[in-house]
Amino acid sequence: MTKSSLPPIKTSPDYLSPDYTDIIDVRSPSEFTEDHIPGAINLPVLDDQQRIEVGTLYKESPFEAKKLGASYVSANIAKVIGTHLQDKDAEFRPLIYCWRGGQRSRSMAITLNQVGWHVTLLDGGYKNYRSQVRANLSEQPQQFQIRILNGLTGTAKTEILSHLAALGEQVLDLEGLAHHKGSLLGFNPDKAQPSQKLFESRITATLKAFSTDKIIWVESESNKIGNLHVPEKVWAQMKSAPQIEVIAPVSARIKHIIKDYRYLTENPVLLGQKLAYIKHRVSRAIYESWQQLISDNQWEELVESLLLEHYDPSYQRSMANNQRQTLGTEKIESLDEASLARLASRISRL
Repeated sequence: MTKSSLPPIKTSPDYLSPDYTDIIDVRSPSEFTEDHIPGAINLPVLDDQQRIEVGTLYKESPFEAKKLGASYVSANIAKVIGTHLQDKDAEFRPLIYCWRGGQRSRSMAITLNQVGWHVTLLDGGYKNYRSQVRANLSEQPQQFQIRILNGLTGTAKTEILSHLAALGEQVLDLEGLAHHKGSLLGFNPDKAQPSQKLFESRITATLKAFSTDKIIWVESESNKIGNLHVPEKVWAQMKSAPQIEVIAPVSARIKHIIKDYRYLTENPVLLGQKLAYIKHRVSRAIYESWQQLISDNQWEELVESLLLEHYDPSYQRSMANNQRQTLGTEKIESLDEASLARLASRISRL
């Protein structure tokens, strides 16, 4: 391909166009980890250490800093082409962005364009994208009809949502997006929580894929999931949305919780440490009994006490301030997968 026949480098504010085969974030790994466009891959032209080096040198000599930066950028782009992009054919059409759509993304774009690939730069880069996320979170939630799935701790609400999604229902799984089950013991040992910004990006991307003509199902939550806050307008819609309440016997809930929180029964020391955070909410005798049950590996007795002495009373207190309309109550005797699937099918027809 001759220079004159090279495709033009386009610019666009649209990061969701189906014309892009890939979205490439060329910012440093730490910038990418904090937040990025969902689905983007991180192919940095400067890693974190290189970015610090160039920035520090720039204060002393902008010219020397630019030379150092150019050498790093050239080497990193060459590595990207030789590894991640080696198998891309002529139909490769990436969207590329950096912080503001400046030198980092343009350096990558120019090189990929010289190969002959059809390259688009995101107008305004990540900064513009982040502004769009904030605007969307202010406007999107009011456009949807939300239904809340409510119920005591251990009634398998998350699993019911999963079955609803399998039936083609629209589900906003806030706990899944937050990598947290929402309670004190709900942290995910295998996945750290995302940043607040990335959490908001994931919510926005999920809502953008939904139709305003269909209901969105959401599990009842507080306005905080682990360390993350549910965006204000999403939370406002949730507070006023009608609900379906799921009721299951304590025995079924205990069995489900032991299965769902296996990572805690396998790490009793950590479980004991976590329960120390709520010892002020129960009597000393109850708290000491929890610790003894942990020592004795008496998991069913422990979970039953936690439910009856802490979680269920907390739920009842929250329900006292609940202004939602209840559309129906669904009782389920067993929380096995087949029973949950049937329950989800009934709920989907409400």
